[in-house]
Amino acid sequence: MTMAAALFLVLSCLMGVKSSYLLPHPDKITQLPGQPPVEFQHFSGYVTVDEKKEKALFYYFVEAEIDPLSKPLVLWLNGGPGCSSIGVGAFSENGPFRPNGQVLLRNEYSWNREANMLYLDTPIGVGFSYSTGASSYVTVNDEMTAKDNLVFLQRWFLKFPQYRNSSLFITGESYAGHYVPQLAKLVIELNKKRKMINLKGIALGNPLLEFTTDYNSRAEYFWSHGLISDSTYNLFTSVCNYSRYVREYYRDSLSVLCSRVMSLVNRESSRFVNKYDVTLDVCIPSVLSQSKIIAPQRNSERIDVCVEDETVSYLNRRDVQKALHARLVGVRRWDVCSNILDYDMLDLEIPTISIIGSLIKEGIPVLIYSGDQDSVIPLTGSRTLVHRLAKQLGLNTTVPYRVWFEGQQVGGWTQVYGNLLSFATIRGASHEAPFSQPERSFVLFKSFLDGRPLPQEF
Repeated sequence: MTMAAALFLVLSCLMGVKSSYLLPHPDKITQLPGQPPVEFQHFSGYVTVDEKKEKALFYYFVEAEIDPLSKPLVLWLNGGPGCSSIGVGAFSENGPFRPNGQVLLRNEYSWNREANMLYLDTPIGVGFSYSTGASSYVTVNDEMTAKDNLVFLQRWFLKFPQYRNSSLFITGESYAGHYVPQLAKLVIELNKKRKMINLKGIALGNPLLEFTTDYNSRAEYFWSHGLISDSTYNLFTSVCNYSRYVREYYRDSLSVLCSRVMSLVNRESSRFVNKYDVTLDVCIPSVLSQSKIIAPQRNSERIDVCVEDETVSYLNRRDVQKALHARLVGVRRWDVCSNILDYDMLDLEIPTISIIGSLIKEGIPVLIYSGDQDSVIPLTGSRTLVHRLAKQLGLNTTVPYRVWFEGQQVGGWTQVYGNLLSFATIRGASHEAPFSQPERSFVLFKSFLDGRPLPQEF
């Protein structure tokens, strides 16, 4: 702990302050370019996780709008693997601002209304996170990422000691279905040696939890939403299912059969339909490309974009990078998803649903939620996995499957098992639920933090 941090703790105790800072913090953001006036503080910078290899992870931290020291701390991780939590989560989903031309607009449903939000660009090579050695970007895997994330958390608390005892919730979406449970497992193991991190729960949106179940649920989703024909559905479930196709794709052993089936699926479902929200028009922000890596396309085309990508433009501004205390190392420009990271894509096949089970056994509440318009990691696979896990753990249903409300409209459906394992859908939401349904996602988030059932009436 630095002398400044130690002095802060002493002064806080003596004076009984409720604000988060008495002394200037080196990572404090004075003001982002185009930022509207706000009363909360925000910070960004680097935490070195490996001095020898000079590996540094970049974070963006937004304090809660009101009385931050009394509010929980929420770590948010985006997926990919290889996509930026700052660019996607903070500036496109549940953060306080969204870029609009030269200015930032306030997000009315920012999650920092209820919590202190910590966004982390992980692993190394993602967003503004970097290593001075290119070898650190080669064959990065889940195990390395989890260890780096744990080191980050431990060292981040040295920067912000006043949050060390705060209730911590680890959250994320997509491939964070790997990142979040694996990090939570390491936190539990660390706490058994010495209680250091006050982990209170995890929440995962449209997560990859079990390769075969999650990926093969895509066929039924396509068929039931009219994206493919009966005959193609039969081929997609018997001749070559989606998990087989992805296995072959990442092993450079794509068979003629799978190639033909996927060509047929792609032709019928059409490149003019957004697979991450099957009801959304084709003109969408490219931040949704975070899902592209876990859903490979044979021609490697990126999502069709017909509008300027506001986030990419904003984060590539020199004045913005200076305000964020960010650096570009080894790359010429900031990208939503890393083009220098060589991730071990065979880690897709590592099941993390069993880790979820071990966390529940330790008494950690878990929420799995699904935007119901996502065909990449469909709700049907997630619901199947949650129900199967509840049965394996012997958890009885405590909240039967029912609708929940946001305002006077149905926000989605939910079911709770044993008061520790919850499943919920967000009606009308995409793979990135807080982007497409911000108000409903906020209601879900607040209920989870408060440990309350989702509203069952309006």
